[in-house]
Amino acid sequence: MNEVVDATLNSPEVLPPGLWYDLVAFFSTIPPVYAALIATTFTWLLTAAGAGMVFFFKSLNRVVLDTMLGFTGGVMVAASCFGLLMPAIEDTAGTGFEKVGPAVIGFSLGALFLFGLDKLMPHLHINFKNAEGPKTTWHRTTLLVLAITMHNIPEGLAVGIVFGAAFVGNTVGDFDMINNAMIIALGIGIQNFPEGFAVAMPLRREGISRRKSFWYGQLSAVVEPIAGVIGALAVLHFEPILPYALAFAAGAMIYVVVEEVIPETQRDKHSDLAVLGFMIGFVLMMALDTGLG
Repeated sequence: MNEVVDATLNSPEVLPPGLWYDLVAFFSTIPPVYAALIATTFTWLLTAAGAGMVFFFKSLNRVVLDTMLGFTGGVMVAASCFGLLMPAIEDTAGTGFEKVGPAVIGFSLGALFLFGLDKLMPHLHINFKNAEGPKTTWHRTTLLVLAITMHNIPEGLAVGIVFGAAFVGNTVGDFDMINNAMIIALGIGIQNFPEGFAVAMPLRREGISRRKSFWYGQLSAVVEPIAGVIGALAVLHFEPILPYALAFAAGAMIYVVVEEVIPETQRDKHSDLAVLGFMIGFVLMMALDTGLG
């Protein structure tokens, strides 16, 4: 194995030998764009698996839906804090406001990016009756899929940016950064499974066939591999933007949670369960970051 990898893997701070260790070592030796593509394809496939549940269930209980959406929000917030914002601040030189400046700017730009998409692209949230954005004659199905697609863009960017960051200035990926990228991908993949189910079932409720509901459900996450590759390429070609890019992905994800996920869970009488789901998702992501990091 390459000396750089050996030196990194022998660090006392890294994981003990095992399957996860071997996977991190593998991703450390392949081009970051390929690594980002593989990882985001994994998250997309878990969305497809969740959407596939539409073949086995006739309906989705509102209690389950709100709890799953809350869980999704918890994972996204924890991934943003532990996997993106903290590294963005840690990787910035200086002290005080100088050190946190790029994270503040990147975070703000990420939120503004999603705000702009929200205003420019017509879409329909899962539990809402009225579409948002410009007026359109598009079918409700298209608007619903577009809403979830917007949701998935920052998730793919987050994974791709961290994989790209692991190779900035190195020919072999930094072990800790690769590990961080894989934890983020794992967390997003876990929450994508119930999310895929949560997208497919409302489509089925709209009268769409099971096959088409599955198709549209998985299609909403196909943007993740695309965004992942773009994120990795952006960081590799413009190294100075790294802390800004990490914070950008965090701002975009948290914007999605506050503007879309949380309101969708508060429109019925099961908001307490949604909050519980959020807490479980946050704790799970925090545990993954600590246990595997």
